[in-house]
Amino acid sequence: MRKIAISNQKGGTGKTTSTINIAYGLQKKGQKVLVIDLDPQANLTASLGISDNTAQKNIFHIMKNECHVNDAILDIRNVSIIPANINLAACETEFSNIAGREFILKESLHEISDFDFILLDCSPSLGLLTLNAFVMAEEIIIPVQAEFLALQGMSKLLETIEIVKNRINPSLKISGIISTRYDNRKILNREVVEKLETHFADKLFSTFIRENISLAEAPSFGQDIFTYRPDSAGAKDYLSLCEEILKRS
Repeated sequence: MRKIAISNQKGGTGKTTSTINIAYGLQKKGQKVLVIDLDPQANLTASLGISDNTAQKNIFHIMKNECHVNDAILDIRNVSIIPANINLAACETEFSNIAGREFILKESLHEISDFDFILLDCSPSLGLLTLNAFVMAEEIIIPVQAEFLALQGMSKLLETIEIVKNRINPSLKISGIISTRYDNRKILNREVVEKLETHFADKLFSTFIRENISLAEAPSFGQDIFTYRPDSAGAKDYLSLCEEILKRS
């Protein structure tokens, strides 16, 4: 079972879009996938059309030991989802004085074993929830929008990953960097990718996620790209990316 945190503390990098479509791309490749929304904004949950009425229990209830894991899992088109809602924001304060608070997620989900992949959609910050994801995960995938501002803050993220690896989770590694919202016609996009290739040559996925309107439209219908527009460039790119992820196991 591969446990992958998908993280970037900068918003707008395609983190949630990537989490959803990697999950459904892997499912199309015959993998059994669990996705966990760890963002208090609950964008992943909303993007799949899950409301509070649909999801009576979520990851917050699991972390507070108020429900069993299986009570919070929803099946959305053959991918298992543990949703979130705004209450998750209370984790930072509710767990702040608990010893070993960075292990709460891992301990809460220790019974899960029957999946090929667990994908953790992290919040756009390096707070307690993201720290919990890094403690539980064995791999991190970083989506990076192909523009210079998206490169800002990468050093802080890499520093945090290294600290977690050295002090808490020695098995943690960066398994890949995704260039998202890429447009080959833009000089700026090509220059940013060149920088990524220079600094992260062995980590940068060969597949770039091209700028594609269908990827932006799909969440408004509560759908992944393969359901919404299976013939789109977005669907082709994410399926190709999933093939790379499987090869890096």
